[in-house]
Amino acid sequence: MLAAAVTLLGLNAGWFFPAQLGFEAVLAVAILLYAGTGLLISRRVPSNAIGWLLALIGWLLAAELLAEQYSCYGIVTAPGTLPGVRVVGWLAQIPVVVAVFALLLLLLLFPDGQLPSPRWRPLGQALGVVMAATIVSLLQADTNVAGGLTDVLNNVGAQYHNPVGVFPRHGWFSAYVAVVILMVLAVALGTVASVFARRRGAGPERRKQLEWLGYVGVITLIWVVIMLVGAAFNHSTSQLATAVGNALWILAVLTPVAGIPVACVVAVLKYRLYDIDRLISRTVSYTIVTGLLVGVYAGLVLLAGAVLPRHDAVTVAAATLVVAALFNPARRRVQRVVDRRFNRSRYDAELMIAAFAARLQDATELDAVQADLAATVDHALQPAHLSLWLGTGRPGTGRPGTGRPGTGRLKD
Repeated sequence: MLAAAVTLLGLNAGWFFPAQLGFEAVLAVAILLYAGTGLLISRRVPSNAIGWLLALIGWLLAAELLAEQYSCYGIVTAPGTLPGVRVVGWLAQIPVVVAVFALLLLLLLFPDGQLPSPRWRPLGQALGVVMAATIVSLLQADTNVAGGLTDVLNNVGAQYHNPVGVFPRHGWFSAYVAVVILMVLAVALGTVASVFARRRGAGPERRKQLEWLGYVGVITLIWVVIMLVGAAFNHSTSQLATAVGNALWILAVLTPVAGIPVACVVAVLKYRLYDIDRLISRTVSYTIVTGLLVGVYAGLVLLAGAVLPRHDAVTVAAATLVVAALFNPARRRVQRVVDRRFNRSRYDAELMIAAFAARLQDATELDAVQADLAATVDHALQPAHLSLWLGTGRPGTGRPGTGRPGTGRLKD
């Protein structure tokens, strides 16, 4: 389906804006990511529903892309060459609806493929009911089919009325559509609440699994907030402002598209699971440093413009050099502060290693060094068993000699 959709997309490319083509490229990447990660998880852990849901979402997105490009080709690019293009264009909306509810179900079952508790079973049933009600709402008459996710038919003035509309546009069915929208919001909020409820009584490992998905959500929210703030305060129509807005929009879409399947793979397969603390600390520190340096740069440029009689490229270059010189010192200081809060284990480990190295410089007794090393490793890693072996090499041969076990410690 993806190969056929991309072929039709190439034929329809002349009708798309660059931002629309970029969005379609992101969608194609999403199809490969969801299908690939779903295949990986379902093969490794076939009993976990997360892998199957990821694969289903990938298949649904491929179906949407194919139906959208099929209708665009038959209506805009080569009118009258394909059968049933209007019905297929309407059908492109259904995979999107099902994919959204499959994603909500994935959040509800994340990360072990099970409900947080039996009391959440009604919410899972509500997802199915609301999904069916949403599909029924697509049967409203006199609504326009705009071409799927990219609205390409709307942009070229080729949108058409719903070919399968059987319910009235106004009256009781309008109230039904409004109720369905409220129900969708309610089940979405309930799904998000289930993630927090699962985290509340979870152990350290489960918390790390949930943090990977939460990290993707926070980063997506950051892009959306930046985009909204920029739209509120910047009313420029320059090419630079448009390019920045398009870049933020692509990042806001690409982050969950790529982040959710990657987070599922890490969380379910537990590969580098505990790296989330380092990732969060790095994100927070670089965000803070970027904000500080942008403020310093803007302040220097404004100050130079107010003091100097002429504002030219020399001022901008000087401000850039100052910001570049401040980057590494600021990053180290901010990183140290952030690690105390978001990556405490790494911060404590560095302090512990530094203290052990300082004590080692003055140590002369081997037994004392062994005991200190065992205590340091035990406090940092808390292993169930610890053994220290000391090897003595024969002078001039380079071959290992005999070893004798050092101190060990066995914990229950």
